[in-house]
Amino acid sequence: MKARTGLMLAAIVSAWAVAAPTMAAESCAGRPGADSLTVHVTGLRNAQGEVAVTLYPDDARRFLAPGGKLLRQRVKAEAPVSRACFWVPAPGVYAVTVYHDANADRDFNRNPLGLPTEGFGVSNDAPTKFGLPAFEMVRFRVKAGQSMIAIKMRYAR
Repeated sequence: MKARTGLMLAAIVSAWAVAAPTMAAESCAGRPGADSLTVHVTGLRNAQGEVAVTLYPDDARRFLAPGGKLLRQRVKAEAPVSRACFWVPAPGVYAVTVYHDANADRDFNRNPLGLPTEGFGVSNDAPTKFGLPAFEMVRFRVKAGQSMIAIKMRYAR
């Protein structure tokens, strides 16, 4: 009986493992293809609002520039980890930024001094002590097939 239960459990887990990429793929932003990137955003303070995850191509001039993004996905905030998925055009170099839009106004809110009042992060968890990180610090490589990165949410206060 134990062997039969073990085999049944193994079959269920195997079926789930095969179906899981398909389920995740359906929620990926962009044009479906062979290569995808899943972004795990960790360290959210709460599950209010949404998390905006933005993917940029390997072009320093487009990084954080108006209209420079390749894709953006807004996902429901889930603490302590939120996830977003993108179909990437091809393996290569990309950059990602995130922010916790806790009030869901679709704006990265700042105080009168210009300091962020909402959580934020960048790929490679590049340091942002004095201003924005250099593009070279946030670039990372997406391999063929499925890739995954984690970004830690930072809060100014």
